[in-house]
Amino acid sequence: MARSKSSNAWLQEHVNDHYVHMAQKDGYRARAAYKLLEINEKDKLLKPGMWVADLGAAPGSWSQVAARAVGEKGRVFAMDLLEMPFIPGVEFIQGDFREDEVLARYATLLGGRQVDLVICDMAPNISGNAVTDQARSIYLCELALAFAQDHLKPGGDLLVKVFQGYGYNEFLAAMRETFTQVVTRKPKASRDRSPEMYLLGKQKKG
Repeated sequence: MARSKSSNAWLQEHVNDHYVHMAQKDGYRARAAYKLLEINEKDKLLKPGMWVADLGAAPGSWSQVAARAVGEKGRVFAMDLLEMPFIPGVEFIQGDFREDEVLARYATLLGGRQVDLVICDMAPNISGNAVTDQARSIYLCELALAFAQDHLKPGGDLLVKVFQGYGYNEFLAAMRETFTQVVTRKPKASRDRSPEMYLLGKQKKG
């Protein structure tokens, strides 16, 4: 017998929920960890000894993945507007990424050194107005790209969450100007109904 639409929706949600159970079992703070793990499996972004910037890090699941991957010789520098409990191997600054003073503090943490990888799972607080929310989202993406242009090594990579809509094509063009290759990723851990996807800029141009 064919399932109803509501039954299918429930089943899909239930199947996806297994990431929540996996996160609890594996010690990750959020199911989002599996988005980064899947992309990393495909693209081999994280390597031992790397310096990684995690923008919009709270509650910290991406920082956890990064810290485990880079090991004791690597370093992870996290930033978020929200408080984030301590993670071994992660240095954290709490503040608004949009403020110059916060960026300056973050740059001080880096000690003038450029990072090997920038990861950004930031999203704006949703207002319910699709136009406003999309504009805010693209603005955060642009800030992440500007950060990468300033603080990412030549040859380094940027992984950033995006939502397709107003401003997306312009942002994609800016990514292509900065990186040798730009690819899209939609990990299985992203819920099907979510419009989110990820742009991966590979090999920052010198």
